[in-house]
Amino acid sequence: MIQQRALSHPLPEMDKREAVSGDTEFAAIFEAYYERIFNYIRYRVECRYTAEDLTSQVFEKTMAKRSTFRTDRSPFEVWLFAIARNTVNDYFRRQRRQRLFSLDLFKEAVSGQKGPESLAMGKESEEHLNRALLSLNAKERHIIALKFGADLKNVQIAELTGMSESNVGVTLFRVMKKLKFELERMGAHD
Repeated sequence: MIQQRALSHPLPEMDKREAVSGDTEFAAIFEAYYERIFNYIRYRVECRYTAEDLTSQVFEKTMAKRSTFRTDRSPFEVWLFAIARNTVNDYFRRQRRQRLFSLDLFKEAVSGQKGPESLAMGKESEEHLNRALLSLNAKERHIIALKFGADLKNVQIAELTGMSESNVGVTLFRVMKKLKFELERMGAHD
């Protein structure tokens, strides 16, 4: 009976406003960053469903830790992607594996093509690309995922990784050159 009375009392007006403000804030953050966070994670994990789960965890952690965010330390986006990176790293520690790219990501891109010949060529290109991506080290894959999965600019990647912006640019150039070389070596060029 005590619990019923406690639950039936309305929240004080100030608490309602804070709750609505928090919900509005969460909705705005979710709307603005969901796709980019999901794409970043999708570049790094094997399964689409795992990526969805991890993306949800990122937003749960973001809302739980929002009071710890400080604008004088870093931009919000950098803080958010640090949470995403840590969530993925925690996942891999739990899974005890280091495979950061998935063929499913590329299968989805290829699946829109028509005709068996196009599909067969797409599958072969996909396999070549996956092998080329596996030739990268963990740091290179992380930077590629930030650039192409999360669609971050070099300056944002620099803030997130602690590298200089010019170092990010040089690293991306070298990694792309390395991928191109690997693809050409495999005979996967156009």
